[in-house]
Amino acid sequence: MIGRITGTLIELSPPTVCVQAGGLGYELDVPMSTLYKLPAIGQTVTLHTHLAIREDAHVLYGFSSPAERLAFRALIKVTGIGARTALAVLSGLSVEDLADAIDRQESGRLIKVPGIGKKTAERLLLELRDKLPALAGGPRADGSPAPAGSGDVLNALQALGYSTAEARRAMAALPDGLTVSDSIRQALKALSKA
Repeated sequence: MIGRITGTLIELSPPTVCVQAGGLGYELDVPMSTLYKLPAIGQTVTLHTHLAIREDAHVLYGFSSPAERLAFRALIKVTGIGARTALAVLSGLSVEDLADAIDRQESGRLIKVPGIGKKTAERLLLELRDKLPALAGGPRADGSPAPAGSGDVLNALQALGYSTAEARRAMAALPDGLTVSDSIRQALKALSKA
């Protein structure tokens, strides 16, 4: 699996970019939000990637941040949402805006994205309700912003079998300034006492 590419940006042909790394030119499809953040051609760029293997093609998708890639992966797991639609959503809304729309259950913001109708918007709201706010580093229960890496902590706790609600309660009690691994460790201690 290709998780990240660092190399020289050699070509822009929206929505595709080409990055030369290790003597190879990798073509990546990117959302417009990533395209706007790219440096000039000839400059070094790092993209977080998702590799999709299909019968007819191997397609590499690139993102400017891990949160964007996680949002893309969450979107393509929704019934009826393919990679092109997921890129369109991330092109029309930032991860933070998407998470906010999901959190507030605002289908109107999703319908404004080309290719998203009312039924698809409602499906996105339903299936992503407990997943996306943490990816964007959504606010804590007390309203303060979540620390960097909180999405990683939430994902780790969910992978260990804890529900989103349990994980968020444990994360809300964590002090600021912890590394991701220390946050996971302290959250697990709190969850084991509950």
